[in-house]
Amino acid sequence: MLEIEMKFRCPDLQALRRRIEERGARPAGSRVDFDTYFNAPHRNFAETDEAFRIRQIGDRSFLTYKGPRIDQQTKTRREIEVELATKPGTGAMSAEMLLALGFHQVAVVKKEREMFHHSIDGFDVEITLDRVENVGHYAELEIMAEEPKLPAAKAALLQLASDLGLTQSERRSYLELLLARH
Repeated sequence: MLEIEMKFRCPDLQALRRRIEERGARPAGSRVDFDTYFNAPHRNFAETDEAFRIRQIGDRSFLTYKGPRIDQQTKTRREIEVELATKPGTGAMSAEMLLALGFHQVAVVKKEREMFHHSIDGFDVEITLDRVENVGHYAELEIMAEEPKLPAAKAALLQLASDLGLTQSERRSYLELLLARH
């Protein structure tokens, strides 16, 4: 499965929220994500343009691998995500296991997210308004699609971005933006 994503710096989240709602997007709640990123002992993910993380959302934990970006216009990449057992401490125990295997913790990215669902050209789009600690305010547009649908999904995402007045795409990940500040 491919993640087709675009991210935009967004100093005025309220104005963007109004534009999103005017286009019929449905509110989908809010949450806080804690993303703990790791580097492998056998290769440097910053050099290979990969990412490996544990995401904590309340008591839920997800192990996620993201492959190298395959598109210059969006942040399209292969994504493999597995939900871990839903019991307290699972994320911390998983992180401890990775450290024992020689992985190194790189950083933790904290995001307060407000989410919306929207449909465009037959694709379900997740729109998030993010307040990222020590990074800033951003909007993300994301479609998950199989590779044969990539051109149509990318076109739909670009159209939605244009409709929302989002023009300056940020291709760096929140991790890259956070590390650039330090």
